[in-house]
Amino acid sequence: MLLAEALFHALKDRGAREVFGIPGDFALPYFKILEDSQILPLHTLSHEPGVGFAADAAGRFNSRLGIAAVTYGAGALNMVNPVAQAYVEKSPLVVISGAPGKLESMRGLGLHHQVKRIDSQYKIFEEITCAQIILDDAKTAPKLIADALDRCIEQSRPIYIEFPRDMVAVEVDPVPAFHPSCEDMEAARACAKEVLAHLNCAEKPCIMAGVEVRRFGLEEKLAELTHTLGIPVVTSFMARGILVDTEAPLIGTYLGLAGTEEVRKTVERSDGLLMLGVILSDTNFGVSKREIDMRSVVHAFDRDVHFAHHSYPNVPLEFLIEAMIEIASPLGDAKKLPAPTYPYGLKSDDSAIAPTDVACAVNDMFVKHGRMPIASDMGDCLFTAMDIENTALIAPGYYASMGPGVPAGLAIQATSGQRPLIMVGDGAFQMTGWELGNCRKYGWNPIVLLFNNKSWEMLRTFQPGPNYHDLDDWGFAAIAGPLGGKGVRVKTHAELIDALEAAQQDSSCFHLIEIMLERGEISQTLNRFVNAVKRLSVAK
Repeated sequence: MLLAEALFHALKDRGAREVFGIPGDFALPYFKILEDSQILPLHTLSHEPGVGFAADAAGRFNSRLGIAAVTYGAGALNMVNPVAQAYVEKSPLVVISGAPGKLESMRGLGLHHQVKRIDSQYKIFEEITCAQIILDDAKTAPKLIADALDRCIEQSRPIYIEFPRDMVAVEVDPVPAFHPSCEDMEAARACAKEVLAHLNCAEKPCIMAGVEVRRFGLEEKLAELTHTLGIPVVTSFMARGILVDTEAPLIGTYLGLAGTEEVRKTVERSDGLLMLGVILSDTNFGVSKREIDMRSVVHAFDRDVHFAHHSYPNVPLEFLIEAMIEIASPLGDAKKLPAPTYPYGLKSDDSAIAPTDVACAVNDMFVKHGRMPIASDMGDCLFTAMDIENTALIAPGYYASMGPGVPAGLAIQATSGQRPLIMVGDGAFQMTGWELGNCRKYGWNPIVLLFNNKSWEMLRTFQPGPNYHDLDDWGFAAIAGPLGGKGVRVKTHAELIDALEAAQQDSSCFHLIEIMLERGEISQTLNRFVNAVKRLSVAK
């Protein structure tokens, strides 16, 4: 078996469904084998950041490996930002970079795409991946691949594979199959017993579900546990969109002072808060009205469980939830818990559009046509998404990079076949919105809601005044046609409602709805978030 084939078979055997990439001279040999072998489908995009964002999103959406394939130097280094985001937000992304052949790197000449040293790229990726390997030895390559991919799966973090171009066609043994680490289920049971005892003694127990629940495919198991316990469940900001269509007693998303009073009080007044797979970050907790006392919190994250002065190492989240299911008994009545509320019933009139109106119109569309998965970029579009019915959501909730929205939406459709809703601001669209030009090639037809206030408006909310927040009017709707889609610019409620309905009725191509907003017009959720951050900054 050729080394490239062995790698692609190992990726497929471990759950990968497709590869996103851009070819380059050092990557051409393994790209050729990928296309000829048809082991995994290849989707080429237009710019490496889009490749990284798309592969990351595919992994997040499926709770499986996402694959990004690029060339050495100018390709891989162009993906540093998306890979960094995948690392900090715990996404199982596999980066495959073509590289100079072994003999080329020994000539003593500087090679094109090389930076300081031939291994500079490798050292850079050491900082943003959990494993790094170079496939320069046919005997060791299969085991190196297996070990790296298994670590990617178990840690749900990116890995880096450097593939010298003179190694792709060497003969090798098959890559060993995935073998999960042997964990101590008895330790998980002991931990579960202590956790449930703590919840049982609490007057106001609560569960916060984080991104690891989705990363490790545990939503159904968590729903089973929480349905039995009958206590309130919230998601963290980063984990918005999980537990869709389950029986979990979900009451909303915790946003601190930026969220609803009911959810905030439930979390901040809980004397038995169980955080499952929650990343401790400023976006998840930075706008809390008061500091959450971590001494009374049970925090299960990164295969460890911490509670007061107790620590349980090497207890994966899956094992903890399974152990809790074994012995859980009702602690409350889920039927008495409040359900989340969302805005509906946007009037079809000539009123100007505000961001909250967009959420209302989307909710009305979901009621009529069914929910769609959402890919949101950073900015007010993401805060607006908090007012949309709970549905699958991919967004940069912690690292907060601009640019993931459009590539992530394309990845959702490529990996699942579902038509996505993409929410993106004009600033982010200028970065990666042009990836929509690839829709025609692959038959993708997302509905894109472009929030256009001719401004980096979220930045303006934190620093009012400077002209450098202003953006020009690029007329995005008019550009949709040459890219292979249909575009319309809307300014009123009636126009927005009509545009959404037209997009639903036409699945022949992507639809770009350019929503014109006044500068300074932001969603209620973003307004609360900004005000909370400012108040807390002054208080400190």
